[in-house]
Amino acid sequence: MTTAVAVDLGKTGCRAVLWNDDGGHAETVHEVPGAPGLAADDGVATARAAVRAAVLPLLARKPSLRPTAVCVGAAGAAAAPEAAHALAALLLEDLAAHEVAVTSDAVTAHAGALGGRTGVVLAIGTGSVAIGIGDDGSYARVDGWGPWLGDEGSGAWIGAAGLRAALRAHDGRGPGTALLAAAVERFGEPGRLPSVVGRGGNPARTAASFAPDVAQAAAAGDTTADAIVRSAAAALGETVLAAARRIGRDGALAVTVTGGLTGLGEPLLGPLRSALTGSPHPLDPRPPLGDPLDGARLLALDASAPHEPHVARVRRATPAAPTPPVTTSAVSQECACAN
Repeated sequence: MTTAVAVDLGKTGCRAVLWNDDGGHAETVHEVPGAPGLAADDGVATARAAVRAAVLPLLARKPSLRPTAVCVGAAGAAAAPEAAHALAALLLEDLAAHEVAVTSDAVTAHAGALGGRTGVVLAIGTGSVAIGIGDDGSYARVDGWGPWLGDEGSGAWIGAAGLRAALRAHDGRGPGTALLAAAVERFGEPGRLPSVVGRGGNPARTAASFAPDVAQAAAAGDTTADAIVRSAAAALGETVLAAARRIGRDGALAVTVTGGLTGLGEPLLGPLRSALTGSPHPLDPRPPLGDPLDGARLLALDASAPHEPHVARVRRATPAAPTPPVTTSAVSQECACAN
């Protein structure tokens, strides 16, 4: 039986699932905390810990299943290809697989959303990036530069903008907004915000946790929150259009949006649709066919997809040793490292 392990490693969470060769889930999705990204300090170590914490318990529950192939879509892989290759080599030993592939989580999102076909996929979560793959093999990656230099319109971007607006209202430097009360309810008194956001080593994830509050305030009519969400939608629209221009093709270009931030609903997605309507290049908006885990499974088993030039893939030269048994304490330690 061919068994693939698909992993979606983001900055907020790390999800893993086993698939058997008939395309069915061998287990439910197992999720643990994510990692700051492969390009971050100790990015390989924290990513490895998160993947192990997500995958090893699944393998322990099905000791008869040995993974033929593993694919990890990891945040930061596009900016750190050497780190992606290093992570793949380490996981080859950790998971006793025949083959391990590591690529950007945006690439697995693209493969899952469009079923391995060409087009533009906007992946929005804690971060934001658009991946375009053209019929002629052209490739475009737009944004995804991380929370300090880019990721415009992302969950971290929206959340941070909402927290800044809350603090401006608190100081009297900006207009009153419901975001101040929402920030106090979620994080405590305003004076604590800097330390709370920086705590835990993943400030982007903490800021992104406030994005739903911003969207909720926007839906309730708060003008400050509404302006933030509309600015985010405009930035995301620019990201999609830039990717479309760079892989331009004859006829309409398939475009889809995926990622956890789509859960914000109409306050974000309505303005985003409007931003894409005026595109000079014909676009074909469509719902995603699958999620990043579907894309990771596809790329784990198919090295001929148009995404392959952007995948770090390592194969075992000798038979794999059995995956070591996992104890509860070991899993706890892995989860602690992933934080």
